Amino acid sequence: MVTVIDTLKVRPRHPEKQARPDSPLLRKPEWLRVRAPGSAGYNETRDIVRQHGLTTVCEEAACPNIGECWTQKHATMMIMDEICTRACAFCNVATGRPDPLDPTEPTRVAEAVATMGLKHVVITSVDRDDLPDGGAQHFADVVLAIRAAAPATTIEILTPDFLRKGGAEAVVIDAAPDVFNHNLETVPRLYLSIRPGARYYNSLRLLERVKERDPARFTKSGLMVGLGESKEEVMQVMDDMRAAGVDFLTIGQYLQPTRKHAPIDRFVTPDEFAAYEQIARSKGFLMVSSSPLTRSSHHAGEDFERLKAARLARETAA
Repeated sequence: MVTVIDTLKVRPRHPEKQARPDSPLLRKPEWLRVRAPGSAGYNETRDIVRQHGLTTVCEEAACPNIGECWTQKHATMMIMDEICTRACAFCNVATGRPDPLDPTEPTRVAEAVATMGLKHVVITSVDRDDLPDGGAQHFADVVLAIRAAAPATTIEILTPDFLRKGGAEAVVIDAAPDVFNHNLETVPRLYLSIRPGARYYNSLRLLERVKERDPARFTKSGLMVGLGESKEEVMQVMDDMRAAGVDFLTIGQYLQPTRKHAPIDRFVTPDEFAAYEQIARSKGFLMVSSSPLTRSSHHAGEDFERLKAARLARETAA
């Protein structure tokens, strides 16, 4: 008898985290429990995504809302490959060297949006520090392709920070998405451990530049809580966002993807999220979504309608 030994090693999803000690996975409280996906609508959305050869952040980031969103045909497309050049301590997207950009991707994304009949679509991406413009032109190409294939669809983009890319974000701003989102993710004190490849004030300045270049463009940003931040630090980030003109703030609970990722410091209670929402609204945000399961693209279409209505109401009252 011959014994065949398979010596092929599967590359770990997060090679940079393998040497880290395991941290405990805390049991989720009741308010964070969700049903496993499996509805007919979920399966239909999954099939459309597969047929067009697309990647979604819903899957790559292990979003807890995937069952609810895909049942309603709300899928957040992730462009420019499924491998990120960054290694953020909170993120479940694979780290490594991405493939070259696929020039057919803008058309495939646009066709999927049209096929699903989306009223509102969210487009995000991995970080592409390997590209001279950080992928800015590719982002713009996707926006323009969607405009051509589904002109009635409103478009929200969730971009990387274009760190050290010399004004590349202007290309994306000029493509005129309806909402420009870039998440600050956490408070400045935690950037070195949680988001080491990014710089807090660069991300803040990106959001400010959107308003400088196109004052009518809606801007949006998000925070995770439960990483060890204080209430005072969260409130300071709110003030920084408002100074940069951010219209819409999302706040959600950090959920640890694996034992190798940053540990959860604590589960923030629904009452605390409600308090954050009240504070943020008092600071002048047009829209605030603050709850344990809030994510950047969760209920994005409905929230966009509320965002437009809030601006109109404020302008009418002025």
